[in-house]
Amino acid sequence: AAARLAAEQEVENLSGLSPNPEKDIFVVRENRTTCLMAEFAAKFIVPYDVWASNYVDLITEQADIPLSRGAEMKGKCGTNESELEISWLEQAYTLKLFFLKEGHNTSRGQEAFWRLSRIQFTYDTAERTYFKDAVSPGKHTASSHRLSALVTPAGKSYECQAQQTIPLVSSDHQKSVQLLLSEVRIQPFDITADFVFSEEHKCPVDQREQLEETLPLILGLILGLVIVITLCVYHIHHKLTANQVQIPRDRSQYKHMG
Repeated sequence: AAARLAAEQEVENLSGLSPNPEKDIFVVRENRTTCLMAEFAAKFIVPYDVWASNYVDLITEQADIPLSRGAEMKGKCGTNESELEISWLEQAYTLKLFFLKEGHNTSRGQEAFWRLSRIQFTYDTAERTYFKDAVSPGKHTASSHRLSALVTPAGKSYECQAQQTIPLVSSDHQKSVQLLLSEVRIQPFDITADFVFSEEHKCPVDQREQLEETLPLILGLILGLVIVITLCVYHIHHKLTANQVQIPRDRSQYKHMG
């Protein structure tokens, strides 16, 4: 049964198709059909302790860990729960994303949404690419707490070009780890076409930036329309008044009348 399940599921790292070297693309397929797609650029900011120059005091350094291309991945699709697991640098770093689909009561009735419900990041401070001279090196896990992120209507993909910061709490003395996500496009449920995202649901930041870009254009069009209407009204008024008989205001001009 396990062999049959493995044969029916495919996972693909398509990061090489992205023109952005910092952006990764992951696809999970079951029964030859895409069931989860994720594109994003990710970086972790991880604080860790090193000895001060006196070898008595501890000081805190910061490791900036990008998600490397060529990462290994696993995935699991479900009706209401899906997950994506990504590991790199010989599993020194592992990122797990958990997605949940559920219903909510709204003014329009019951509606379904999906969201990123949990994040788990495992890192090894003994790995020397990003951690230099860490005190008591070893593996630690940073996790989200009551996370509800990337909330998206069911049947749509989530899109956000702007950078988002998600805080994680580490098992390393409760240090705060930050996950920086940008250029995100994710859909963990209800993909109807193979390798194709469904209609996008833009994040509020992107919607606001789009409005800020289009608002000057809209105001310019409105102002131009007001000017045109004003000129038309003036032209019509001038034409009507020009055709009317002008009554003399000077009473002396009436003496030739009658």
